[in-house]
Amino acid sequence: MAYKNFKVETDSDGIALVTWDIPDRSMNVLDETSTSELDAIVKATTADAAVKGVVITSAKEAFCAGADLSMLEGLNRAYAKVFKEQGETAANQMLFDQSRGFSQVLRSIETSGKPWAAAINGLALGGGFEITLCCHYRVAAENPKTRLGLPEVKVGLFPGAGGTQRVPRLVPPQDAMTILLKGDPVTLDKAKQLNLIHAIVPAADLVKAAKDWIKGGGKAVAPWDEKGFKLPGGPVFSKAGMMMFPAGNAIYRRETYDNYPAARAIMSCVYEGLQLPIDAALRVESRYFTSVLRSKEAAAMIRSLFLSMQELNKGARRPQGVPATKVKKIAVIGAGFMGASVGYVSARAGLDVVLIDRDQESADKGKAHAQKLIEEQIKKGRAKPTDAEALLARITPTADYAALKDVDLVIEAVFEDRKVKAETFAKAQEYLKPDVIFASNTSTLPITSLAEGFKDQGKFVGIHFFSPVEKMMLVEIIKGKNTGDVALATALDYVRQIGKTPIVVNDSRGFFANRCVGRYVAEGNEMFLEGVPPAMIENCAKMAGMPVGPLSLSDEVALDLGLKIMKATEADLGPNAINPDQKKLMVELVEKQGRLGRKNKKGFYDYPEGKGQKSLWPGLSALQPKQLDPDTLDIEELKQRFLVVQAVEAARTVEDHVITDPREADVGSILGFGFAPFTGGTLSYIDFMGTKKFVELCHKLEAKYGSRFTPPKLLEEMAAKGETFYGRFAPKKAAAA
Repeated sequence: MAYKNFKVETDSDGIALVTWDIPDRSMNVLDETSTSELDAIVKATTADAAVKGVVITSAKEAFCAGADLSMLEGLNRAYAKVFKEQGETAANQMLFDQSRGFSQVLRSIETSGKPWAAAINGLALGGGFEITLCCHYRVAAENPKTRLGLPEVKVGLFPGAGGTQRVPRLVPPQDAMTILLKGDPVTLDKAKQLNLIHAIVPAADLVKAAKDWIKGGGKAVAPWDEKGFKLPGGPVFSKAGMMMFPAGNAIYRRETYDNYPAARAIMSCVYEGLQLPIDAALRVESRYFTSVLRSKEAAAMIRSLFLSMQELNKGARRPQGVPATKVKKIAVIGAGFMGASVGYVSARAGLDVVLIDRDQESADKGKAHAQKLIEEQIKKGRAKPTDAEALLARITPTADYAALKDVDLVIEAVFEDRKVKAETFAKAQEYLKPDVIFASNTSTLPITSLAEGFKDQGKFVGIHFFSPVEKMMLVEIIKGKNTGDVALATALDYVRQIGKTPIVVNDSRGFFANRCVGRYVAEGNEMFLEGVPPAMIENCAKMAGMPVGPLSLSDEVALDLGLKIMKATEADLGPNAINPDQKKLMVELVEKQGRLGRKNKKGFYDYPEGKGQKSLWPGLSALQPKQLDPDTLDIEELKQRFLVVQAVEAARTVEDHVITDPREADVGSILGFGFAPFTGGTLSYIDFMGTKKFVELCHKLEAKYGSRFTPPKLLEEMAAKGETFYGRFAPKKAAAA
């Protein structure tokens, strides 16, 4: 039988080689066709007496990148249809049967009576890795870049085709829970050490090694199907088990605050499943998977962190009709912390970089920063000394602006000051070739007004990086009033080249991310001035789903920078544009107390020398006008305030036409400032709550705390009509460039 996604060849020894190779795709993914064809292959090879064993491998560079999650959107649509036509019981049964299908296919491999060997040639993630786990033998090709793992929890799901049952039957429980709950892939050496794979061989010997295992009498029985099988960590109710699970629950609560149904389900699947025979355990897993699949958290996270992010990374917002550009050489003007980091990530992506500063010493310091970053990667085993040599050879530090003459793109990363930036533009322009694109890495200053100091405003664009550049995945591309399509396309192409996720925003003070996260920080300050205990402010923010508390974030950004932005906003827009009480607090901390944040080890927190843990500064209480009794405060309301104040600002950015595509608000809010990922992002938070309910909550908070919670007219109108952002502003599915 001919298959679309697989090729099956049986050799003279009776070993069937199943090669996975989806046409017209760079990587194999688990889609409906692959699942149904794999089922057919299992049945055919099991029934064929001439087949003595099966090897499954891939013709691509990787084995499999995981499941095509757009399938799950289709499942949810089918669920809604059956629910409407036949009721909840029938809909639940349909979803259970459908979502369990792949798990049953994998179990049929395990119980086929024929030995199956997985020949893993590269990356194997998610459902692809689950395929290898059900094989009786797993051999991988030597490759330092290969990673194996189950990252489903990062998109609101969990491995529902046996992953939660096979991993803890192979691996000690603590390691198993780390793999499942963190979702971070592991190297081949680590996988071998953990018993997730049996052998690592040279790539040329991969299929031969798999076949040799079968020819050598490889057993067609999984360890857990053998009589007398013992769990690697002992039974759940053994001494070791009772040390593991209560502690695991505590860690789970500390890390997730119970915001992620998938993480809770993983804990339950492992705990319950390890007390059952494998078939019953797999049924338990499928029930939990069906339940999680129906959760709004999974729907939101799949949409934003998988589908939308994938579309944006492929150029969904790139102007149509503009030829693709490949940036080969860039210049970064300003070799400080930010500029040097931009130079580093660009050189890491293979671009030549000219690093310009006011004198040679400052430029050299910028290159030294890049050297420090790559050396840290070498220490962690993520790079080799030869990588460092190649990277540093691509960075040329200089004080000579004449070095701009042959670059394709210039990124200005000087001090956040209009005058300094204008002087930089004037100096640079005499050396630029006619078609070069010029970008400003500004975090708050409007691009349109900055572009006034540039001859050809059509070639001027904003590229806003987030700090630390080497870790933060988001880049805001800011389109000024006169920014042309070529400048926009070039900026997008460059950001994709360096492996970041771009969002396109129209011009506005603070753009998108800083407008929203500024509200988060300000809300923390408001609570502080109200008398909420600082520790409660920080903890409630984390309970709401934010990665760090607002006071801690203020310290990271730098309190003196926050005060500078406040003063610049006041100078540009007048005294009503800022909160005078918050300004007074910042003046007290920065100018009177000399507390600048983490950078001088004194801010809202004290930072001890060495590796000691930071702690809230004891002197904070003296700066509060009053202190409230924590037992009288509504924790749920404090949590809501943090999320609502950011979401309502995101809605304002849509009304102001700063954001024109809801995908960018959602992906940008999660990647840019860590907005509670389980919500799917700022606009998904509103959509999944329901616009009407959200507006009612805004009015309740507005009555109690003021106009920062006032919903914009757009939201009021949407609530009245029962609209959602993804309904009213449905993203255009543009073809990628």
